[in-house]
Amino acid sequence: MSASPTKYRTTLSIAVILLAAAGAFAYLRLKPVDVVVAQRERDVPIEVFGLGTVEARTISDLGFEVAGTLVVLHGDSGDAVSKGEVLAELQSREQMARVTSARAAAAQARANAAQAGATVARANVALRQKLAISERREELARRGAVSSEISEEARAAFEIAQADLVLAESAVDVAGENVRQAEALVQVEEARLAKYTLVAPYSGVIVARQRDLGSMLNPGETLYTIADPASIWVLAYVDEAKSGEIAVGQSATVTLRSNPSRPLAARVARIDIESDRVNEERRVYVKCEACPDDFHLGEQAEVRVTVATLEDALLVPMAAVREYAGNTGKAWIVADGRIGEAALTFGKKTLDGRLEVVGGLPDGAAVVTEAAGRLAAGRRARIAGAASP
Repeated sequence: MSASPTKYRTTLSIAVILLAAAGAFAYLRLKPVDVVVAQRERDVPIEVFGLGTVEARTISDLGFEVAGTLVVLHGDSGDAVSKGEVLAELQSREQMARVTSARAAAAQARANAAQAGATVARANVALRQKLAISERREELARRGAVSSEISEEARAAFEIAQADLVLAESAVDVAGENVRQAEALVQVEEARLAKYTLVAPYSGVIVARQRDLGSMLNPGETLYTIADPASIWVLAYVDEAKSGEIAVGQSATVTLRSNPSRPLAARVARIDIESDRVNEERRVYVKCEACPDDFHLGEQAEVRVTVATLEDALLVPMAAVREYAGNTGKAWIVADGRIGEAALTFGKKTLDGRLEVVGGLPDGAAVVTEAAGRLAAGRRARIAGAASP
């Protein structure tokens, strides 16, 4: 029995489809695919990124050690101050009176000491006189011109003069101690008076002023916060997994959020020994080589630390790598004009996500980074910018 026309048409259609598919496959297999390959680069920086804030290494909260009413106030937020400059004063009339009283007591003690010294001089004169009288009467008593009783009386008067001198000299010592005590009290009261005046401990800029004239302040209450502009730096938090190669002295760049178009050259100044236990980040302090004069503490900043420089490297984007496992992965390559696949070994990683190829690439092969069509092993390839094979 002969086959029906419908069956022949079905068979013919299937054959045509298979033939077309085979032709398309052969066409695609034979047609070169346009690809872009990785090129070697020189002096590629390897950077580590950190996000942080502007801080001051030297910053102080200033206040009075004593309580009182604020009667003098100089300076406000943003003002520059010099070391020793008076910033504020408390009402100090009572303490000034104590200083005046202490100074008067010291003056009286010095006068008493001078009087005691004069008494010693007078006792010395009296002693010499009694000594001379006693010696003359002893001589007269030996000659029999006077009685022994008169000689003994003169001798007793001399010994009394000696005791008076010792007493006067002791009074001088007591007076000297009184002078030292009174002068020490003056120093104490003057030191207390100085606590009613607040001065800048170093040259800097006022960051904040907390109170106004007439305010009643408690001991230790903060009135001013000042910072040293020369100590401004950036505290950056860097992922511990990426911070292992950071070292003090490495070059860096700082980009302030208020001026993103102006990166500032900087260097790593300090790395904290203790990391942030919660966020698993390392604290890295970076100091600008030429920080701007105007600064804002707490401003957000981006930090990039250069930990290495690749003199000559072949870099491929991570998007071109499959089965990436830290330092290994697979990538499409072009060798002898055809697409292939290679297991590559990687070294450093750039901040923009490119990997340094350090092994696994056959001689003469290039790594494919972009392709204008589907890639398959054995398919012919045409490198963009190169002559057709």
